[in-house]
This record gives sequence, C-alpha cells and structure tokens, in this order.
Amino acid sequence: MSSYGRFAEVYDTLMTDIPYDDYIHWIAKYAPATEYKKLLDIGCGTGTMAAEFAALGYEVSGVDLSEEMLTIAAERFMLQGIDVPLFCMSMDELEGFENLDVITIPIDSINYVQEQEEVQQTLSRVYQSLRLGGQLFFDVHSLFKMDEIFMNSPFTYDDGEITYLWVTEAGNAPHSVHHDMVFYVQQDNRLFERFEEYHYQRTYDIQTYVNMLQQAGFTDITITADFSSKAPTEESERIFFRAIK
Repeated sequence: MSSYGRFAEVYDTLMTDIPYDDYIHWIAKYAPATEYKKLLDIGCGTGTMAAEFAALGYEVSGVDLSEEMLTIAAERFMLQGIDVPLFCMSMDELEGFENLDVITIPIDSINYVQEQEEVQQTLSRVYQSLRLGGQLFFDVHSLFKMDEIFMNSPFTYDDGEITYLWVTEAGNAPHSVHHDMVFYVQQDNRLFERFEEYHYQRTYDIQTYVNMLQQAGFTDITITADFSSKAPTEESERIFFRAIK
C-alpha cells in the first residue's frame, strides 16, 4: 500500500472534481453536529473535509496512514486556526478512541486496505470506537468502476503545471487494481520534476460489505450510490454505506 509520498503534494489539485460539499451534507443531514459532536475522519488525507467538519461545529480528529498527508493537514489547520488532533495509523489497527458519535472513511479510502480480513478488522474496530447510536459513513468503488472503468487506461492530465500518465491493470485478487502513475510537476525554476506513484486498491460486492458490517455488529445499514439518495445500479461508480451502532 502506498503511503502517498510525493503524491500528497499534488493531491488537492487533482481532487478538485470530488464534490466534498455533497459528502459533508450527507453526513450532516443524518448526524448533525448539534447531536453528534465527536467525529473521527479516517483517511483524512490533507484535511479538506476535516476542516469543513470543524467549521460546522464538530469536534474533529483525523487518522491517516501517510505522514506526508498529515503534515499538509496540520499546516492547513494551523493556517485556519482550528484544532484537529491528528494520528498516524492504519485503519485496521485503529485504537485509542471510544464513545465517538460519528466516524467517516471517505473517498474510497477503505479500498486501500488490501485483505478482506483487514477490512473486517477495520469495521470491527470502528464499531468498538462508536457510542451506542453512533454512525459510520463510508464509500467504496463499485465492481463496475474497478472492473470496467479503471480498465480503460491510460488516463492523462495536464493543467500546465502538473502532468500525469496513469496506467492501470487488474490485480490477482478479484476486483482489484494496480495504479501506476508518473507525474511531472513544475518547480519554481520552471523546470519539471518527475516522480512515480504506485497504488493498489481492492473492492467487494455490496453484499460482502453488508455481511462484514453485520459481523462487526451493525444492524441498521443504508446503501446509496454516487453522491445521491438513489439505490445502486449495475453502472453505479461509488457505493455509499451508512451504518448505525
């Protein structure tokens, strides 16, 4: 699993198409800060969503495996004058949290957990960290996105300052993808620096996620797709889960 080394430097630029506001609205609708104060953002990355949660009145903490991502998040919070404790750990080894009101694992972060046993461990530890009535919100890549859309590489991007070539191939495990990316990033001297990133993701069918949530202890589970309130279809790209302890 990549720790998002140099990728952390360009992450925010490349994620401008993600409708963060829709994601935050989804969570705030069902778990408003007035009733669900303590929120843990797992896979918080550079802190974009955590900062928005804090602005809405949540008491936010963040967890991420990448020290580089957390460094950028800490700088963001310092500049905005907000207090968001940050912790560097793998989500399947989550510990030290209890009686949380809300836990989020946004933007397909859980798809970076490589083995099903580790996904199960993640959901079990999340369940243990929530209070009774607490809620978990997360999304995953659909089978359609992993098996069809990602297989249409190469993908390219060029905004004049950042250029990348992104090549994918199917992994050995079902519904898994290897992502190989080459970046060219313009420096202050106008020259471009080249670096490479490798990521691996894996997803599962909806029923498998439901089974894992139930095994962790969750019984009240709602499933939607693609930043909407609609049920998933065969061509949905993101599957959203809301589970209540």
